[in-house]
Amino acid sequence: MIDEGLYDVDVLRQILLVLHIVGIAALLGGFLTQMSALRTGDVRIVPAMTHGALTMLVTGLALVGVVQSGLDRDVDTAKIGTKLGILLVVLLLVWGNRAADRVSARVLGAIGLLTVANIAIAVMWT
Repeated sequence: MIDEGLYDVDVLRQILLVLHIVGIAALLGGFLTQMSALRTGDVRIVPAMTHGALTMLVTGLALVGVVQSGLDRDVDTAKIGTKLGILLVVLLLVWGNRAADRVSARVLGAIGLLTVANIAIAVMWT
């Protein structure tokens, strides 16, 4: 017999995971759309980057809570802490530059590099 409460929590975890992936897709997609602007120097922070980073933060924290309390599983706190730290740096870069008409190529590069690093950590850190 399947515990329906546990099933419901796992469905919630899966929904949060999908939303987390949508957030990282928005952040990375926003970064990629600005790559072509490097030639003209008209690089800016697009709303998708801001919304993606915020979505990742909210869903990531919710995922940890659901897994630890609802599913009663342990999470790798070192991995989660590293990913959270990287995301907070990305969020500061995005939020701090969102109103600027132009941002430097270094800021855009840092956002892209840190975003890809977060994806790599999620996939490769076991």
